[in-house]
This record gives sequence, structure tokens and C-alpha cells, in this order.
Amino acid sequence: MLTSITGRVAIVTGASKGIGKGIARVFARHGAKVMVVSRDVVQATACASELGGDAIGYAADISTWAGAEAMAQAAADHFGGIDILCANAGIFPQTRIKDMDPDEWDAVLATNLKGSFLCLKACLPWLEQSDQGRVILTSSITGAVTGFPGWSHYGASKAGQIGFMRTAALELARQHITINAVLPGNVVTEGLDGLGADYLRTMAASIPLKTLGSVEDIGYAALFFASKEAGYITGQTLVVDGGQLLPETLEAIDA
Repeated sequence: MLTSITGRVAIVTGASKGIGKGIARVFARHGAKVMVVSRDVVQATACASELGGDAIGYAADISTWAGAEAMAQAAADHFGGIDILCANAGIFPQTRIKDMDPDEWDAVLATNLKGSFLCLKACLPWLEQSDQGRVILTSSITGAVTGFPGWSHYGASKAGQIGFMRTAALELARQHITINAVLPGNVVTEGLDGLGADYLRTMAASIPLKTLGSVEDIGYAALFFASKEAGYITGQTLVVDGGQLLPETLEAIDA
């Protein structure tokens, strides 16, 4: 049993749906005061209402310094501080290199990679004041370990988060703040809607546990990194993929 995070203030970016909503749900369920951050204030507020308790919704474009700074200030003003930052916001348009507009590349890295830096920088003054400062990045197996056609920009951003994290861990250690990353595999989110049952079965067949992950699976990994018990872990990655990266070939799954 992990020490309770009841009363801890957690910001979760990109939290109105998908993995971010799963993280926010797990944190709220375990007593955290959650700020749900999204670019869409209606969606953010609706998610916070679903979570109940002390959760609030907030709209911010975390790819900009003004957006990240205002977000952190709003959380600190409302809750009195910041203990946990879950930098989860990400976009993932699928475009092959030959068809990709350079502006699309810039937009993906601005949200996924630069946004992680901006959010951490903005929250840092309050994380330094916390007695249990925690930063959790939502990276991915894509980019950090694997590749997928159409996601060169997404993969670069997710691999970049890992490089950023390792140096950040050294700098933050002086204030006893930890930073770690969760690397999800294939997870059931709204983004898979419309792909069809056959496609989902094919995806599951490539996973040794024979099922896609849930957003709560990622939420519980983040919860561990946010816990008191994970206080001596920093600069590390945790792959949550049902064993997807393990087999050398698909045949090895059923051998």
C-alpha cells in the first residue's frame, strides 16, 4: 500500500480525455487535488466535474510560455501550491515525412516536447517549496524505443522528452524533486474510435498479455512515481505495454 497522496496538488495537462483523463481520475480517486488542463475550457471543466472533489478545470495552451506560466499561477492561487506535475499533453497527427508540412513538425514538438519544458519551468517555484515534489512525463514506446510510419515528429518529441528528463533529474535533485517518465504501449483511448474491432484485435494479438492497455494502467504507473515510496527514483522510465516490446517476432508470442 502506497502512502496516500490525499491533499497533494496535482496538475495534469492534456487531461480532458485519453491517458491524461485516466491519470487525473486515478489521482483524484486517491485524494489529490487535481487541476485538469486542456486547451478547451468546456472539456476541462466537464472532466473536473466528473472527477468531483476538489478537481478544477483550466484552459491553457502549454506550448507557449504565457499559457504554462498562467496555468501554474492559477493552480498555486487556487490550491495554495503545487506538489505534482503530470506533463501529459500531446498531439499525434499521422503524416509521412514526404507529405509533412514543416509547420506540422513544429506544432508537434512545441506541444509534446517544448510544452514539457515550459510546464516544468512554470511549476518549479512551487515544486521547490513542496516536501514531495514530483514530475511525471507521459512519453511513449514510439520514438523512445520503436518507430511507426507517419510519426517521425511524434517519435522525435517522445524520445526528446527522455533526453530532457535525464538532465532535468540532475538539476532538480538539488531540491529533492524527482522526475520520471511513463512509456505507454497501445492503450485504449478515444483516438482508437472508428478503427474497428478487427483492427483492435490485430493490435492486441501483438501483445503477449493479449489485450490493449487501459488509461488507468498508465494512471497507476504515474501514481507510483508520485508516491512517497518512489522518492529515491529519478531520471527513470517505466514501460507499460503488456510485454509488447519483449518478443523478437510475433511468432515468439505463441511459441
